[in-house]
Amino acid sequence: MKTRLMAAAAPLVLGAGLLGGMPMTALAKDAPAKDAAAAAAPAYSGPFAQPSTLPFHAPDFAQYKDSDWQPAIEAAIAQKRAEIAAIAGSKAKPSFQNTVVAMERAGGMYDRVSNVFGQLTSANTNDTLDAAETALSPQISALNDDIYLNDALFARVKAVHDSAAGKALKGEDAMLLSTTYARFVNRGALLAPAQKAQLKELNLEIATLETKFSQTLTNGTAAHAAVFDSAAELKGMSADAIAAAAKRAADLGKPGKYVIPLLNFTQQPALTELQNRDARKKLFEASVTRTSSGDQFDTTGIVSQLAVARAKKARLLGKPDFATLQMYSSMVTSPKQAMDFMKGFVPALRARQDSEAALLTAAARADGVTGDLQPWDWSYYAEKVRKAKYDLDESAIKPYFEVWNVLENGVFYAATQTYGITFKRRTDLSGYHPSMRVYEVFDKDGSSLALFYYDPFSRPNKKGGAWMNNFVDQSYLTGNKPVIVNTLNIDPPADGQPPLASWDNVTTMFHEFGHALHGFFASQKYPSLSGTSTARDFVEFPSQFNENFATVPQVLQHYARHYQTGAPLPDGLLDKIEAAGKFNQSVALGETLTSAMLDMSWHTLTPEEAAQPPMAFEAKALAETGLRTDLIPPRYKTPYFRHIWDNGYAAGYYAYIWTEVLAHDGWAWVVKNGGMTRANGDHIRASFLGQGHSKDFAVMYRDFTGHDPSVEPMLEARGLTAGQK
Repeated sequence: MKTRLMAAAAPLVLGAGLLGGMPMTALAKDAPAKDAAAAAAPAYSGPFAQPSTLPFHAPDFAQYKDSDWQPAIEAAIAQKRAEIAAIAGSKAKPSFQNTVVAMERAGGMYDRVSNVFGQLTSANTNDTLDAAETALSPQISALNDDIYLNDALFARVKAVHDSAAGKALKGEDAMLLSTTYARFVNRGALLAPAQKAQLKELNLEIATLETKFSQTLTNGTAAHAAVFDSAAELKGMSADAIAAAAKRAADLGKPGKYVIPLLNFTQQPALTELQNRDARKKLFEASVTRTSSGDQFDTTGIVSQLAVARAKKARLLGKPDFATLQMYSSMVTSPKQAMDFMKGFVPALRARQDSEAALLTAAARADGVTGDLQPWDWSYYAEKVRKAKYDLDESAIKPYFEVWNVLENGVFYAATQTYGITFKRRTDLSGYHPSMRVYEVFDKDGSSLALFYYDPFSRPNKKGGAWMNNFVDQSYLTGNKPVIVNTLNIDPPADGQPPLASWDNVTTMFHEFGHALHGFFASQKYPSLSGTSTARDFVEFPSQFNENFATVPQVLQHYARHYQTGAPLPDGLLDKIEAAGKFNQSVALGETLTSAMLDMSWHTLTPEEAAQPPMAFEAKALAETGLRTDLIPPRYKTPYFRHIWDNGYAAGYYAYIWTEVLAHDGWAWVVKNGGMTRANGDHIRASFLGQGHSKDFAVMYRDFTGHDPSVEPMLEARGLTAGQK
């Protein structure tokens, strides 16, 4: 979903899944027979009534209208409701096939429409889609409740789970039964009727607040872009970047001004370039106050309500806090284990932060700055020190990374060399935006494997960050092959210029493609176990692992070419990039670690504790990390922490650090065993990359490396071991 430890990323977005649902009202305890239930679903004849006729049942964006989505999803909700009601009301003895597998089959139309709608509202939204999302959100919550809080349905699932036949299941069948039963219990199936009614109210409140937070943040991030009066304020930026800022201002009805848009994280890329200290402060403050300035885009009230509602939900379900509730199926099984893991990095990282702060303060003093170093100064002086110490200029690197060349001759090339898969552009298929490209993916035997959509460039109506999503989920049960989209937020080029990527953008491209590979290689019978349908603290492992291919010399030489001359990246520049990458770990690891600790702090509160003013709580939680959050704020501050308030990473943001440990340890195995070879590619695919959730995650990791993960390769890669500076 990003670069190393989210170095340029955002949320991974997964498909809703057959049990993820979208709702309305309650399923009756004594559901009608199947035929009667099916008849209750209203007739629908719109564009989603049948699977798309395009290859792989890919979405046919040319025929969709904004007004199609809400009625289609509401019809799909009713259809899924009828299918679930028929399962719950069946008079046949409960069996694995007629209950658990039948639930996997339910909701086919719902999946067709919701997977695509979720991507559009994230990547190319508008007022009509936002309004539809707002209207549908409570219906989604209600359908989920109507499934997981249905007494008759759970009785059938439990009967299968407790039966001798259920206990005799093996492999993927056993995993499906186990995860289905656990999901029901975790979502309240064992509660008393009055408690279930209360849980439904809380779920509805949470769903409504999450949607409101998401839309408010997207709009607030666009509205609070930093506006400058003159080009002189932007001194230090390239002429092309200043021209783009002027065009952006003109497009926004501000002729003569200059606009720098905000990316989703705290520190903004332009802070490394802006020579004017007041301009840096203006951009930084626009970023950190985007949704906490008291205007219509302020999310602090939403956050407070969400934190309280989640804590109440956990208490109702008998858990001490929401984090404990969330982590029931994770590799890391408790908030304490996650916090202890993260605290282990603090001593070495704090020492690095203090030493780098002194180094940057000296650089600022030499530049004539008096007074204390400020957080808006850090990136600027870190870049100056980086250039001086490593002779590395980020602006000099970008011409070697033309976006489409990086994708086709870097990202794709590495996958071909490692896994034997190949790619062909499909100009006959289009995305939801004209800047997108579509590719067909072919397996090592030449058979058609998947479709891949690529949406690389930022725009005002797109959420920040980078993510992967499934338009169509792989499943042998349904016969579907995967249709996958990668979404990024690379700056679009100025008119007439090629799209160029920063090094962070490049690693983000490889990262997100790791998620795509996880989806391409899905080889599961059941949709809810397929591909990326894994725990949050495992799903980022394949993506962070794939980042390593960006710097394999054979791969780098194939894609790092100057867009004008075709010249390769100069000798030694990769060494400088990697050496420079170990510098400024104060930010590279520090801002992610503090975000992860802040997330866990929010989600280990009682309802009473969660009611305190959000920014006051944040200040206290950050102070308790023991890190220099005065100079290095978290990657996401509370009011714009989309991952935890909207994108499903609540009490799970630690996963980026946990899975980085897996990724570096796993890559050490690759290096030790011959590097980027086809044999290793087949082993990677067979051990974990093609396994979905068909096995226990720790077992998959041991199948890959033969041992449990070690933290040492990550510390070495980040330059945090003894003797490294």
